[in-house]
Amino acid sequence: MTALRNFAGRHPRLTAWVALAVGMVIILLWSAKDVGLLPTQLAALVVATILLAGLCVWIIGWEDTEDGETSS
Repeated sequence: MTALRNFAGRHPRLTAWVALAVGMVIILLWSAKDVGLLPTQLAALVVATILLAGLCVWIIGWEDTEDGETSS
């Protein structure tokens, strides 16, 4: 557990990306269960969802970067 906390402390954006991606993929799979997608379509949606989660964390991180630049 300590190793996990240390990793999250050293890499907060990567940790946020993984957490957001896991939550978004769970919601995607739950909402798409009765749609009848082909496995390749579902895999493409999962990949797109993971990339979208990374993009969201990156965009949110812009605000942290700007705050760090203005305070120095």
